[in-house]
Amino acid sequence: MSDDKLVGIVLVSHSAEVAASVADLAKGLAGGVSVPVAPAGGTEGGGLGTSAELIAAAAMSVDRGAGIALLTDLGSAVLTVKALLAEGDELPDGARLVDAPFVEGAVAAVVTAATGADLDAVAAAAAEAYTYRKA
Repeated sequence: MSDDKLVGIVLVSHSAEVAASVADLAKGLAGGVSVPVAPAGGTEGGGLGTSAELIAAAAMSVDRGAGIALLTDLGSAVLTVKALLAEGDELPDGARLVDAPFVEGAVAAVVTAATGADLDAVAAAAAEAYTYRKA
């Protein structure tokens, strides 16, 4: 399947390494489908934190016109994405903050996007990851 009609996924973490690792894990479980996924971790200088500029660039890089699901790890990542969405011109149309656990939600979002599902279905699958039981 071509990635030109797939929902894009942006993984926003305070750590570049965490964002990249979760992106690699999720893409590896997508059944060979090349889902547009971009990590947006850390600051421009490589430190811990979040960067509106890195998030916006990641969103632009995965935009295929089918919407973008943004998943975040902790507090200021959420606040930074909410601020970008409120500004209205920094993120592509159809960008949405998804309330989901970071790792499990990312995997669910990417695997669901790989099926060609729309943004609502991708967001629902990621949010449903809150219900995954491990014991």
